[in-house]
Amino acid sequence: MMSSSAVLGNPGDDRSATDLDELTDTVTSYISFYEDMCIPTRTFLSFSNNKLWFSGKLKQLCCAKQDAFRSGDKILYNQARNTLNKEIRVAKIKYSEKLKKQFSANDPAAVWSDLKNITNYKTSAPCSVVNQQLADDLNVFYCRFEKPSLTPLTHPDLHPSQPLTPPANPLCLPPATQNILKFCEEDVFRVFKKQKTRKAPGLDGVSPACLKVCADQLAPIFTQIFKRSLVQCEVPCCFKHSIIIPVPKKPKISGLNDYRPVALMSVVMKSFERLVLAYLKDITGLHMHYILQHLDRPGNYARILFVDLSSAFNTIIPDLPQTKLMEISVPTPICQWITNFLTARQQQVRLGKLTSGSLTISTGAPQGCVLSPLLFSLYTNDCTATDPSVKLLKFADDTTVIGLISNGDESAYRQEVELLSICLLSICCLPVYMLLRLLSGAVSTTSS
Repeated sequence: MMSSSAVLGNPGDDRSATDLDELTDTVTSYISFYEDMCIPTRTFLSFSNNKLWFSGKLKQLCCAKQDAFRSGDKILYNQARNTLNKEIRVAKIKYSEKLKKQFSANDPAAVWSDLKNITNYKTSAPCSVVNQQLADDLNVFYCRFEKPSLTPLTHPDLHPSQPLTPPANPLCLPPATQNILKFCEEDVFRVFKKQKTRKAPGLDGVSPACLKVCADQLAPIFTQIFKRSLVQCEVPCCFKHSIIIPVPKKPKISGLNDYRPVALMSVVMKSFERLVLAYLKDITGLHMHYILQHLDRPGNYARILFVDLSSAFNTIIPDLPQTKLMEISVPTPICQWITNFLTARQQQVRLGKLTSGSLTISTGAPQGCVLSPLLFSLYTNDCTATDPSVKLLKFADDTTVIGLISNGDESAYRQEVELLSICLLSICCLPVYMLLRLLSGAVSTTSS
């Protein structure tokens, strides 16, 4: 059984790991070694022509039928055939009952997976030449917003502040700041128990299945790592290292922008993010702009504009979310911890068996990150509607502008769309051609 004392050491022992990166790397390396050496593995053979209800017993009966056919014994062949047909009917009935249980248990993922297997539904992979050069080009392309020329423009409503740095002696913080985010081993245990075992592990090699099965043994050591990370306002380097998996957006690939960068990160870090996310939602819930109103009066209509920003998460500059978090009274250590998480991240791109070189990036948020949607919502929180007849609905990088038009007067709606475009241009480095497209979309939107 895995024990946290094997890697942490005794609290009073001077040989215990004191460096956060060293401690985290030691723990994750030990867990990865434990998985490779101690967890048994089993290989299953899967054939494309096998049905989902085709079991090992049916395979044996099928072989017996073939042997009876080769022997030329008609009586033995008829018996083997009848036995096989009966077992096939029984297997189909059992499988149908399994599907019914999945429907009644509200498990759409399992039902959809089985339906795809039953119908042999497979999506055709886009045709593209996979080579090392493409992986390197994609990695450079995803870091393109790191250039100094693409920093946000000056905006009268934005007051950029100097980057905050962690305190000189983070282990000597006042008691009020040391217990800003309170959690215990039971909280970490519950997060580990909610892991989805089918998810892929990150570069640290710690699988979600190991966290879920060994949650009792791993919760104490990772609780100490999480608390030390918050006190020092520092995220371990191995938790910030991500692998980008390019997912095609279109059936036909015409350029690098046709790949969606999905970050494969450490599942331990994602568990930590969920603890921080729950804390941030309690603080920011009253400050986010979630407005939904319905208009049902004769003579009135509405115009709706849907805004989808390209590479939105990649444009986040860490200092701005930090400033906005502090404006809504998020404690300074949490702000510094988030800024440290977003800066000096190691990034690689994986295409099949090919992996690009590593690049360091301090702009944007990983697209597979738990905190990214909330951080981007805070990032664009200044983009609000000033006219009561225009509503702005935002979630992550999706924005909807709803104009409630009365007596055919659309001036307020069009003015708010123009202000939104200017705000996005200043905050998110929105290109000019996207600004023009946004303004033209406001004009061509059909009424309802």
